[in-house]
Amino acid sequence: MPYDNVSRVCPGARRVAGHQTRSKLHAVRAVPLNSREASYFEESNWSDWRWQAQHSATNLQALDNALTLTDAERIGASRAMAAGLPISITPYYLGLCDPVDPDCPIRRQCIPRAEEAIAVKGDLRDPLGEEAHEVAPHLIQRYPDRVLLVATDRCGVYCRFCTRSRLVGDGGGARSMAALRPAFEWIEAHPEIHDVIVSGGDPCVMSTERLARLLRRLRGIDHVDYVRLATRAPVTLPQRITEELCHAIRESHDATWVMTHFNHPKELTDEARAACARMADAGLPVMNQTVLLRGVNDDPHTLEALFRGLVRSRVRPYYLLQMDPVGGTGHLRTPLRRGIELMAALQGRVSGIALPKLIVDTPGGLGKVPIGPNYLVSEDGGVTVLETFRGDLVEYYDPPEL
Repeated sequence: MPYDNVSRVCPGARRVAGHQTRSKLHAVRAVPLNSREASYFEESNWSDWRWQAQHSATNLQALDNALTLTDAERIGASRAMAAGLPISITPYYLGLCDPVDPDCPIRRQCIPRAEEAIAVKGDLRDPLGEEAHEVAPHLIQRYPDRVLLVATDRCGVYCRFCTRSRLVGDGGGARSMAALRPAFEWIEAHPEIHDVIVSGGDPCVMSTERLARLLRRLRGIDHVDYVRLATRAPVTLPQRITEELCHAIRESHDATWVMTHFNHPKELTDEARAACARMADAGLPVMNQTVLLRGVNDDPHTLEALFRGLVRSRVRPYYLLQMDPVGGTGHLRTPLRRGIELMAALQGRVSGIALPKLIVDTPGGLGKVPIGPNYLVSEDGGVTVLETFRGDLVEYYDPPEL
């Protein structure tokens, strides 16, 4: 059964997910080159994650040299330089941008736009109520058995839909172990905490030794059963995911799960898939949380290509997240109904291992709510009528009461 109600199809999405072109070639085309800068693109430099971080595009001039910007992008970049969520895009990720198409799904994720100044009903500065749920400095508790530790404010790329745009890039950088001591002590004093999410910012842009120390500190807390490492480095800075880093993570806390954030099949480059392979080969389970974004991945063909590509890369699609209502992101958010339509289109067409849950993280920090199509048609006298993904109606009979 073909997909219907498809509003936007990503050209070449299936091809990109299955047989990757080399993103470096795109980067050489897109990033400005002159005689002084040409040597930067030697293989040894390109593969160095520190070089990538140091040569990130952080201002309008860098973007203007790399891309044919629209007026809306110029305005957005000028405003971002003055206030709010700053600009930072690694050469690698900037190289994935189509240099002339403003509707490129990578550009929409990382290039500021004038629409960021538009406020819409429901916009929130802190959509998940994290400040109200901070139980110790840099430590957030919204569920009884888990906490989130904000380890740094820095990322390889500042995504324009970031739920923590209020604090990322604030100049604080990686939090020192001394600054995190109250958070560790709070966790130690609360044996009901079994799960710690290490987030930011992106903890993988910290030094390997700093991240390892943090994980070892958590390993020393007996009731913490596992740690989740939330990172977009495999997507935006895959050079960072070295064998050294992967083994350091595994050795520092062997119950670490990596939670990454691929949003489009174009992000599944050779480099990104190799980074995922290094994590999997090191024994690190990798899960993916895709954010549903208008004009990026809000059609079933793109999502199917993404989810299949992730499974091929040994990454389990975990959540499809309704985008948080962060101020200035209304142009990127989809209606709730669209996510439900997309899940209905994918159900039965995509293996269960490749199909994530559709989740809304409720405003105010009250917790995540799974939503999706309703396949239960009616219930009467122990007989339930179900609708299959093909639209067939089937009766299911409950067993007699004993």
